[in-house]
Amino acid sequence: MTVAPAISIDGLNKLYRLGLAEQTHDTLTGAAISWLRAPLRNYRRIRRLSGFDDGGDADVLWALRDVSFDVSAGEAIGIIGRNGAGKSTLLKILARITDPTSGRARIRGRVASLLEVGTGFHPELTGRENVYLNGTILGMNKAEIDRKFEEIVEFSGVERFLETPVKRYSSGMQVRLAFSVAAHLEPEILVVDEVLSVGDAEFQAKCLGKMRSVSQGGDRTVLFVSHNMSAIKRLCGRCVLLDKGEVGAIGPSDEVVRRYLSLGATTGRELVWADDRAPASDAITFKSVRILDADGNIDSALATGDTIAVEIRYIIHQRTANLRIAMSLFTDDGIEVLATSDFDQAGTRRIREQGEYTSICRIPGGLLNTGRYMISVDADIPRVAALVRDVQLSFDIEELTSNHLGITIASRPAGIVHPYLPWQVTRESQSHVLS
Repeated sequence: MTVAPAISIDGLNKLYRLGLAEQTHDTLTGAAISWLRAPLRNYRRIRRLSGFDDGGDADVLWALRDVSFDVSAGEAIGIIGRNGAGKSTLLKILARITDPTSGRARIRGRVASLLEVGTGFHPELTGRENVYLNGTILGMNKAEIDRKFEEIVEFSGVERFLETPVKRYSSGMQVRLAFSVAAHLEPEILVVDEVLSVGDAEFQAKCLGKMRSVSQGGDRTVLFVSHNMSAIKRLCGRCVLLDKGEVGAIGPSDEVVRRYLSLGATTGRELVWADDRAPASDAITFKSVRILDADGNIDSALATGDTIAVEIRYIIHQRTANLRIAMSLFTDDGIEVLATSDFDQAGTRRIREQGEYTSICRIPGGLLNTGRYMISVDADIPRVAALVRDVQLSFDIEELTSNHLGITIASRPAGIVHPYLPWQVTRESQSHVLS
């Protein structure tokens, strides 16, 4: 007997028409003219929203186009893609928050959604009261919350402040409590959108462990969206890649993650943009990203002993506080090696005046192993706004040769990194040598 999939997505399309707000008229003549033009305008809108015609109109956006795949009961599947690929739109359709333009998504089972951690928290209520409020919003009844209450509080680590209004909590404490409530849902289908980036490093590890236990239990179907490729590969056996609203690949997570990283990254160790094509926001425009050797060269090969410089040039358009240029380094199979930013040493409240800037991050020689790596560069204001995301560039590290430290490595050593660690070798006295 064939078991029906928990989720069936068939030809799903979602179209948004930007700028639908109507212009108001302050004269009788203007209102009359608008009314006379309405039939033609409405006819064009109906055709576009029905998918018959987009007219090449720049204010029509296809968030999803002909998306189709099935998810088996008890399967944990990852959804990956760059920002704007349609991931969150897909989850909102599955969570019944928004309707598709066309196509069908059939769900068999009770669904719970972790799309916005902390939705429904009231600042004037205590932590205890907000556990019940938030749990009810997420679909739990009072008996379920009563049964899990102690476990939720223990997981959050805010026991001492349970009777304190959450308006006096730090943002991290609020997020910890909110995730703890959401993580203890018990639906047949769990839809999760990028929730493992909450809290500090210790709590993130705790969240990852909780999500792993949920996904590996076999009795719950999990759709997991994340930019953390390592978490995707650890939690999900299969993965769907969305690219510009379309399905780019479906298959084992290792293969799809590798394709995703190669899809977005540019080889050649240099990205330079014309002004009208550069990654930009109102506050900042990127000019170039380059990967250089210690002497500032872009064409010479990079070996394991070389210092590597990542140079990011950009223009700030207005006086800005707390702007951060950040960089993450990944292996070619999606493991995040490190994350760093020019915020680390400068600290908060740094003001950057309008003008052109260059940020350079140097990766010391003798750190990275051989292989292909990808960097992802972002600009943001922490806890306020993401300004530019996912500027990606890849590069290769070759074997250490006789030009470096006078030695040659015949094969690739194990491990993601291969640092030159100090070793001390001492010959013991003869009296300590066993015969």
